[in-house]
Amino acid sequence: MSSHALQWLSLVVIIWLQSVSGTNTNFPAYSPQLKELLSMSQVQLNNLAFASDAGKLFGFFSGIAALYLPLWLVLLIGSTLGLVGYGLQYLFITHQISSLSYAHIFLLTVLAGNSICWINTVCYVVIIQNFPSDRQVSVGLTTSYQGLSAKIYTVLVDALFFSPDKRAKSYLLLNSILPLLVCVMAAPFVRDFNVGTSKNMEVGFMFMFFVTTATGIYAVISSLGSLPSWLPPLGNAICILVLLLAPLVIPMAEKIREVLLNGEIMKVSLEKNAGGNQVERIESGMEDVDGDHRRGNDQVISVKEDIGAMSMLKRVDFWLYFFVYFSGATLGLVYLNNLGQIAESRGFSGTSSLVSLSSSFGFFGRLLPSFLDYFLQRRRYLISRPACIAASMAPMAGAFFLLLNSTNISLYISTAIIGVCTGAITSISVSTTTDLFGTKNFSVNHNIVVANIPIGSFIFGYAAALNYRREDDGDGTCMGLQCYRNTFIVWGSLCLFGTFLALVLYTRLRKFYSRQ
Repeated sequence: MSSHALQWLSLVVIIWLQSVSGTNTNFPAYSPQLKELLSMSQVQLNNLAFASDAGKLFGFFSGIAALYLPLWLVLLIGSTLGLVGYGLQYLFITHQISSLSYAHIFLLTVLAGNSICWINTVCYVVIIQNFPSDRQVSVGLTTSYQGLSAKIYTVLVDALFFSPDKRAKSYLLLNSILPLLVCVMAAPFVRDFNVGTSKNMEVGFMFMFFVTTATGIYAVISSLGSLPSWLPPLGNAICILVLLLAPLVIPMAEKIREVLLNGEIMKVSLEKNAGGNQVERIESGMEDVDGDHRRGNDQVISVKEDIGAMSMLKRVDFWLYFFVYFSGATLGLVYLNNLGQIAESRGFSGTSSLVSLSSSFGFFGRLLPSFLDYFLQRRRYLISRPACIAASMAPMAGAFFLLLNSTNISLYISTAIIGVCTGAITSISVSTTTDLFGTKNFSVNHNIVVANIPIGSFIFGYAAALNYRREDDGDGTCMGLQCYRNTFIVWGSLCLFGTFLALVLYTRLRKFYSRQ
């Protein structure tokens, strides 16, 4: 297969990896049942949600590994950690093993959460290497599928496992084996295929936007229960699978184009009389295409500075960026982690559909910055990343305050907004890290940035659990709006403060982005 076809194939493979790597995002779908199976309190359950995020505290190990080990090996290490972390939990709740304490479950959840860092690190490094001049577009396209992970797992559970009282077991089983299978399949293709850009690159991205948008629309429609009644859960799963396979059209088309072009060269070379001139013209055309590839590399967006982790920690911009992420994307992820308990406290029974909704809108949130960046960059415009983050955080603050309304429609609207905004900030942050601190040490630097997720998960989640316990009925269960009222007020206020910090960062970096 040609290098250009392999370049596109690497993008498709990363999409598949991202689709199954967000194993922690489906925790809210089965957390109430897990709480009941293991007889846990709300605080203990919240600690498990924190444990899943706590794995990111050790994400820098995957960044260091990516600097010194082959990427395929880093990928397989990550999937093996997930197999152990989720697999032992599955064996425990199915009574295959009986010697695990709560502390063991906690540590296994940390291990499983850390596995996601290894897979994500490989995905980011491959995309940045293979598509340097379309970095934001490629990262946004691929990470948008991670926002769809919870939806994909929910669809598979509905299609393959029919017993409602075994959902927790089903999710843990899929979490343990599905990423491993996809990582083994993807391992040969996670390497540097960078051959620049060409005229065909624009066609490829346009097709990718079409497929990705269609996938997101289908996910939203199915999450809202708007599918035809004649479509069974298995049919729904098949539709999702077809949409995930659709991007393969691009590398296949690239390969067909190369075969036809080579066939034309061979045909003309056999024509002895006029063949020489024709071959020269065709080969000249191929050189022009290669020239387009090389010129494409000249369009790479410059970075503010290319520095290591220790130098980054001394920058004021880093700490502003860190706390912006802390009060934006991290806060949104904490809300989504607690979505199961929040819905239950409000007497809402459709937790799975709510998780699917948040996943589907998170998908569009991750995709939107890429869509804007792609078309504006073609017109020589570049939007400031901190400005985009600020624009995403403001509506999220409003969504937290909207949750003070007790209606189900408020819950749906707020969850959709928080999903979109959290996804957008997560997508933008990858390019923000490279813009501010360079690509050379990206694998370590970005894992340090996202280390604020477990810190926020513990602080925000633990405070929410304490407030929940304070309002419960004495049996560990709280019902009513008061369970999370104070929590939503605090979260909304913090999000507003984070919006202010994002504007400060935008002001500091305005000259840098204006020079682009």
